[in-house]
Amino acid sequence: MQNTLAALAQRMPRVVREHEVLHVAGWMLNENPAAAAKAAITEVLRWAERRCGGRLPPEAWRNESFEYYSGGRNSNGVQLKTEGSEIWAIRADDPDKIVPGRVWTNEVAVGLLPGQQARFSARLLCSTPESNLVIEPHTPGFVQQVVGTCKLVRGDVPLSIEPMSIATDGDAEELFDHLVNPKRELPTFVVTLPSCALSHHPHLNVGTLSRAMLGIAHVAVVHADMTWHLTDRFGKFRSVFGGAVRAYMPGFNESADPYAHRLVLADQINAPGGGERCSHWMRQLAATESIWRAKLGRDVLAFSDIRAVSLQLRQVELESEGASDADQLAAAKQRLATLENDIERQHSEQDYYVEEHDKERQRAEYAEQQAQASAYRIRELTRLLKDKGHDPDQSIPLPGSWQELSDWCDQHLSGRLVLTSTGRRGAKAPVYSEVATVARCLHWLASDCREARSVGGSGSINNKTIMEGILNASCGSDAFDFDWNGRRFSADWHIKNGGNTRDPSRCLRIYYCFDEQTQQIIVADLPAHRRTGAS
Repeated sequence: MQNTLAALAQRMPRVVREHEVLHVAGWMLNENPAAAAKAAITEVLRWAERRCGGRLPPEAWRNESFEYYSGGRNSNGVQLKTEGSEIWAIRADDPDKIVPGRVWTNEVAVGLLPGQQARFSARLLCSTPESNLVIEPHTPGFVQQVVGTCKLVRGDVPLSIEPMSIATDGDAEELFDHLVNPKRELPTFVVTLPSCALSHHPHLNVGTLSRAMLGIAHVAVVHADMTWHLTDRFGKFRSVFGGAVRAYMPGFNESADPYAHRLVLADQINAPGGGERCSHWMRQLAATESIWRAKLGRDVLAFSDIRAVSLQLRQVELESEGASDADQLAAAKQRLATLENDIERQHSEQDYYVEEHDKERQRAEYAEQQAQASAYRIRELTRLLKDKGHDPDQSIPLPGSWQELSDWCDQHLSGRLVLTSTGRRGAKAPVYSEVATVARCLHWLASDCREARSVGGSGSINNKTIMEGILNASCGSDAFDFDWNGRRFSADWHIKNGGNTRDPSRCLRIYYCFDEQTQQIIVADLPAHRRTGAS
C-alpha cells in the first residue's frame, strides 16, 4: 500500500504552513510620540518599497489604508483611528530568493495612545511547504532602521545595534546592573574574549550576531581582563570567562539557578564548526524566546486583527452615513472575504502550533526519561564504589562561608539536591553562623535521606538524629506550599536543632521535600525558623 500511494502522494500538492519565526516589541523614546511614530512608519515603508518591485501607492505615504499587488510581493496597509488613538499596520510578503515556495511575511504595527509613548511591534512569519524548516533567524532590516532613527526600548532597556563592550571597571558595573535588572525582558548573551584576543572573538562574529538578534536579544562582549568581575560578583558557577558564552535569561540574579542560564564552554566553540553551532543556537534561542515573551495580541498586534476592526468600523460608518445599499453590500463582501482568508490562515497557524506543542512535549518527555536514567545510573555507580570501599562524598570539602554555600551545592550535590531561589537568598548572609553545620545537613539530605526516599529505598527518617543536637522531623502544621520549576510542592519535612529557641543566631531550620519525579531533595528555605500560622 505504501508503494502504491507513494506515487500518488508525489503528484498531490504539498500543504503550505505558516511558521512563527520571531516577535519584536517595544516603545520609542521620544518627547514627541507622534513624530516618532511617523518616523518609524516612514522607515518601514522605505524598506517595504525596496522589496515590492515597484512603487507603493500615494495612500501608503499618507499613512492611509492601501493595497499593493506585485506577483507575490504584495503589501497591504491599514490605518485605524478611534477617539484619541491611532494604529497603523502593514503586512508585506517577500518570496525567498533561494528556496522555491518559501515566502517571508513581515507584519508591523505602530500605535499611538493618549499620554503614552509610541508603541512598535513586528512579527516575522514564514510560509513554506517544507516539512522541516531549517533557518538562521535574523530580525528584518527595518528593525535596525527604526532602532537607529527612533530609539526603540524594550522594557526599560534601550536596544542597540552594536554589542555592549565591557573593557573597563565602569563598563562591568553597567553590565551587572543590566543583568540583574528585573525589568529586562530579553536574553543577554555574554561573549567573553580569550586572553589571546584583544577585541574580537576568534570563532564568533559578534557584530553580525548583534545585528541578527537586534530586538530579540542583547549582546555583550567582555574583554579577558574584565571577566574576573563576573566571578567576583556572581560566583564561579554563574559567571563566564576564557572565550566561553553564556545566555543570561530575564529574571537572573545573584541567587539564580546557574543551570537555567546555559553556558557554552570555550572548548566547544573552538572545536571544528563550534562557532557556527554556537551562533545557530544563540539565534534559535533568541527567536524562540521572543515568541514566548512578546505575546501575540498583547505585545505584538496581528495585522489580521487590526484589519478586521478597520473593516468593521468602515461598515458601521457607511451605515450611519446612510450610504447606498450597493456600497454597504460591497463593504460587507470585502469584510467577509477578508475574514475567510484570515480563518484559513489561522487554521494553518493552528496546525503549526499543534505540531510545535507535540515536539516540545516529546522533547520534554525524552529529557525527563534521560534525566531519570542518568540519576539511576549515577546512584548505581555510587553504590558500586561504596561497596568497594570508595565513597565519593568523603573527599568533599565543606564551604568556608555563606557566600560559598550555593556554589558548593551546585558543584557537589547537583542532581541530588537543589536550592530554590528562596533558599539561595536565605543562604546569602543569615544571622545563623554555623555554615559548616548547614553544609553537613545538606549533604545528609543529598545522601542518606535521598537514598531512603528514592525508589527502592527503605528506613524511617522521622526524628532521625543527623548529628548531636540536630534531627530530621516532619513539619506537621508548619508545612507550607511553594513553587519550583513550574510545579507546586509542599515543604513537609525539616531539619532542626534541639531546644525551643527562636533566636536566629542559634535556631536552625532547613525546610524541604522530596520530588518523586526527579528523585531530588528540594530545599525550600533555610537556615532560619519560618514564621507560619502555627508559629
